[in-house]
Amino acid sequence: MQSSSMTGNKPSASTQAYLDIKEIKEGVVVLKDGSLRAVLVVSSVNFSLKSGEEQNALIATYQNFLNSLEFPIQILMQSRKLDIHSYLDKLRSVMQQQTNELLRLQTQEYIEYVGKLIEFASIMNKTFYVIIPLIAGGGKTGFMSKIMNLLSPAREISVKQTDFDKSREELMKRVSQVAGAMGGMSLKSLVLSTEELVELMYNSYNLNTASPIKIKSIGDLDLSPGE
Repeated sequence: MQSSSMTGNKPSASTQAYLDIKEIKEGVVVLKDGSLRAVLVVSSVNFSLKSGEEQNALIATYQNFLNSLEFPIQILMQSRKLDIHSYLDKLRSVMQQQTNELLRLQTQEYIEYVGKLIEFASIMNKTFYVIIPLIAGGGKTGFMSKIMNLLSPAREISVKQTDFDKSREELMKRVSQVAGAMGGMSLKSLVLSTEELVELMYNSYNLNTASPIKIKSIGDLDLSPGE
C-alpha cells in the first residue's frame, strides 16, 4: 500500500475546524473571533387560548421588548422526538398493582391508545431558545504589549481571562434584560449551563444521531404550550 506522503493525500480536517465555535466555558459560547453568546431556554404560551385583550397585551409587550433592545438577538425553535416507552413501562407497573378493577381497565386502555398512537406518529417536543450575543471589541494589541506577552506568556493568559470576565459580565447584563422582558410576557426562562450548551450544540449539528428526550412521568410530558 502506498503511504499518504507518496499519494499526496492529506488528512481530513476535523469538523470543528469548520465551526465558528472556539470553546464553551462558564455558561458562555466563545466564538473564534472572540465574540460571546449566551443562550436562554424559554417557556411558551398558548396564544390561541388567550382572550382578545390578553392577546393584544402580549403583542404590545413583545413589540416594546423588541424596540427596547440595543443589540440583536436570535430566536431558535428546536423539535426533538419524545421517547415515552419508559413512561408506558411505569404505567404498566402501576396497572399491575392496581386493586380497583375499573381503574386497572382504564389504565390498560390508555396504555394501548398511546402505544397505537406512537406507532403511526412521532410525538415531538418543541423547545424555544433566545441567543444573546456580545460582539468582540475591535481594539488592537500595542507593540509593547505584544513584546511583554512574548516575554511572559502567563501575563497574556491572565489578560485574556480578565478580558473574558469583563465581556461575560457585560453579556450577563444583557441576559438579565432579556430574561426580565420574558417574565413580563409570563414566560419562564433559564440560562443554559456549560454542559447544557454542549448538549445543545451536539444535538444541533448531529440531528440524525441525537437521542430522543426520554419521558418517565406524566409530569415531564407537558403537552400544553402554557397557560
